[in-house]
Amino acid sequence: MKVLVTAAGGQVGHALTSLAKDTSFEIICLPRQQLDITETSSIQASIEQIKPDVLVNAAAYTAVDKAESDQDAAYLVNETGPENLARTCQQVGIPLIHISTDYVFSGEQAQPYTESDATGPLNIYGASKLGGDKVVAAILEEHIILRTSWVFGRHGNNFVKTMLRLGKDRDELGVIDDQHGCPTAAEDIADTIIGLCEAIYTGRAAWGLYHYCGQPATTWYGFASAIFDRAKSMGFDLGVNVKPITTRDYPTPAKRPKSTILDCSKIKNRYNIDQPDWRVRLDAIIQAECAGQK
Repeated sequence: MKVLVTAAGGQVGHALTSLAKDTSFEIICLPRQQLDITETSSIQASIEQIKPDVLVNAAAYTAVDKAESDQDAAYLVNETGPENLARTCQQVGIPLIHISTDYVFSGEQAQPYTESDATGPLNIYGASKLGGDKVVAAILEEHIILRTSWVFGRHGNNFVKTMLRLGKDRDELGVIDDQHGCPTAAEDIADTIIGLCEAIYTGRAAWGLYHYCGQPATTWYGFASAIFDRAKSMGFDLGVNVKPITTRDYPTPAKRPKSTILDCSKIKNRYNIDQPDWRVRLDAIIQAECAGQK
């Protein structure tokens, strides 16, 4: 089985590339220079050359604040790109696994969000990603949309790396403590995608929309505290004091939802995929980032 993955340079794409040697599937991860999802001709050329059995879209415009002033670019990648992929997949008769986000929700709901709950994005990033979800579902029957949240990994820019970098240079960090969500390791997302591909390969696919994220739920402050506590236990005591602040204390161009905790029971029931403990994946990132700083 051949699996073609977009955005080889991104967090999930890189994690899938690393998994390629450990699976019986042939995983081909292409960077944007080789497969540009905003260009139909680029998609068609890659599919014609590789002839994949499944296409995984890990490409996205993820600069949440920049998207507010760069709306055309955000919609081009997050809505038009998935539309191009879905139409091409429909034409050649292959399924699409598309990665989406918790930011499609308003964050006002007290309980975790299920796949059937109403969406209501607060920013351009969330709105453009929701647009992508809708066009994929409308165009292609054989699709899996995987909404996830607060992605971090060993490759690329993410919250864990930012905290460790700032912690080396500052005595104190104020981190938001009134936004709630679920950190999710890119490596766990990659494992889940492989599991979904296995289900497709064996004829057990259940198409549609699914939520998948790490557990337990926390805040950005709780996430940061766990990062520095774990670093200290590994011998990397950065000596930084982390204090909780409110969203009002740290204004940003894009409005963030208060709580985007995802209910992941559907993917558990349909695919027997469990929510991982996000803290398990921290050690490798901390070791890589802090080595030599001891």
